[in-house]
Order: sequence, then structure tokens, then C-alpha cells
Amino acid sequence: MRNLVILGGGYGGAAIVNELLEDRLPLDVTITLVDRMPFQGLKTEYYALAAGTVSDKDLRVQFPSDPRLKLVYGEVLDVDMENQLVVIEEQDPLSYDWLVIGLGCTDKYHGIEGAQQFSTSIQTFSAARKTYALLNDIKPYGQVTIVGGGLSGVEVASELRESRPDLNIRILDRGPKVLSAFPGKLQDYVADWFIEHHVEMRGHVQLNKLEQGILYDSNNEKPIYTDVTVWTAGIQPVELVQNIQLPKDKQGRLILNEYHQLPDYNNVYIVGDCASLPFSPSGQAAGAQGKQIAEVLRAVWENKTPRLGRIKLKGVLGSLGKKSGFGIMGNTPILGRVPRLVKSGVLWRSKHHLG
Repeated sequence: MRNLVILGGGYGGAAIVNELLEDRLPLDVTITLVDRMPFQGLKTEYYALAAGTVSDKDLRVQFPSDPRLKLVYGEVLDVDMENQLVVIEEQDPLSYDWLVIGLGCTDKYHGIEGAQQFSTSIQTFSAARKTYALLNDIKPYGQVTIVGGGLSGVEVASELRESRPDLNIRILDRGPKVLSAFPGKLQDYVADWFIEHHVEMRGHVQLNKLEQGILYDSNNEKPIYTDVTVWTAGIQPVELVQNIQLPKDKQGRLILNEYHQLPDYNNVYIVGDCASLPFSPSGQAAGAQGKQIAEVLRAVWENKTPRLGRIKLKGVLGSLGKKSGFGIMGNTPILGRVPRLVKSGVLWRSKHHLG
């Protein structure tokens, strides 16, 4: 039997598994999915888990049950591409004929002293659980500081505002406004929501050091005091990918050929946040790329030349609590209740399709 090993059961890895199990998996090929958890976590909703508005059970999707799929749970330590082996903590090495690396991302701290030690994260299921405990143990009138005014920071702040109206919440960003990469109309809408709901926004903040309960801004002599700091100020590929000595882009993501393969190892595919793609990392992008990798694998098994089209993303959606939201469809900003309802619908379909 030949073995396809998929590292990571996130949006990309899950898409590959589901596509291949649904159609034309050769009888002599088995799939081994390796993940640290016994279920897929819906990462786009970890902000709600951290804020305490959903339970972790609501964000679990069980992996498929199929005799052609073997599930291995453990921490991936290394990949030996020369010998086609995967090293897993406290387990025998796992051999492969084809490999997919979809291990996702980790926080990027930009070399800021104390940032990792004195902040909390929402990048993994476990981290989001810990952040939930920290945020919801804060006494009334305590201070939460969210570093990073991008999509994740905005969603954490707005969801926490609805969950804990008693807390003081602020967002810090290096740019002048929250969501600086989005159109001005959308930025203004989100800023107005924050003003109405008493979320403080501070722009042009250049952090250079974090201590327990204190943040230091190189642009301001006054320290910033806080009870809990949530870090949403950038991501990078996981450490395993950082250690792979192959060509990468400026964000540290592995450069691929047109078939999502490593040019030096055509039996190794990269999906999701670890892959150099022409758009920002997202669950939507990982899922779309995963479907294409499944197409390529089928073509390889059938000795055909893959024919892939350009990946087209449908847009971006974000929430402002449970009743309002924002998004971009094409080049058109959409604001208010409609994008929030659409986002809820997308989540419902994801849970039921993946499950």
C-alpha cells in the first residue's frame, strides 16, 4: 500500500481528506491524517471561544470515519524529506509516499521583548481556551488590551464587549486606525461601532517591551497598564516550517510550483498558512487550495497532467458581536446585520459539510 500523509487537520488538510474520500481514491492508497487534537477546530471562530460567547464543543468538527483513513494524534517534530519520514513525538517515524504539510501558523512577535511571555494568544484551540480563562477571570472594571487592529483583534474586542460589558477594552495598533488594510468606509463603520460601545482605539503605538501588566510604547513615555494582553499583531508559519531550509517568501512561507508542490520535492505539498500564495492566509484560501491539491493528487495517481484554474476567493467577512458585521464582496464593502448573518451561515455550512 502507498501512503499519503497529511500533517494538520485544519481547513486545508480537511478539504483534501474530504475531497479524496468522496471521489477516486485508488485502492492501493491509504490516507494518514496527523493532528495534535482528535477533531478539527474551527479556527476562524476562536475569537468567540476566547471571549466566552461559545463553548469549545461548538467549534469541534469530528474527522471522517472511513476505513481508508488512519488518524494519528501527536506533535509533529520534524520532516525528513530525503528519507520520506515524519518524526512524531514519542512515536515511531511515519513513512510516506506523498506528504502534505498544513500545520498552520503561530504568532509573530516582531522581536518585541516580553511579547510572547506576557501576552496571550488565540492561534490554537488550546491557546484560545487559556485566553478565555484569563479574560473571564478578570474582575469587573478590569483592563483588557488587544495588540493588533486587524480582523482578529477587531473580532476579539467586539465579542468581548458583548460578553463582558463591565470590562475596559482597548485596541492598540501601529497604524492610524483599526483595519488599516480595508477600505476607508469600512474602517469608519467599525470605528463608529467601537466608539458607540466604549472600546478605546489607540493608533500609532510602537510597542518595544512588555512586562507583567505593563506595555511600553516607544512613541510615548507613559506606560500602558493592563490586566490581560491579547496578541493579534501578526502571524508566521509554525516553527517546523521555519526550520525547513528551502526558498521562502518575505513572510517565511514556502515557495511552491504551480501544482502546490515544493519544487525540490514534487511529492511534498504545502497547504494553508505555510504556503506562499498570492493572497493573505485564511481558512477560505486553505480550503480552496486543499481542493486543488486533491485534484493534483488524483492526476498524479492516474498519470495525467493536472489542469488547475486560478483560485478565486469569495470575499472577507468579520463580526462585530452577534448582531453586526462587515465584509468585502469583490470590491464592495458590506456593513451591518447582513454580513453578520452571512458569516453565521458560512459557519453553519462549514460545520455540517466538514462533519
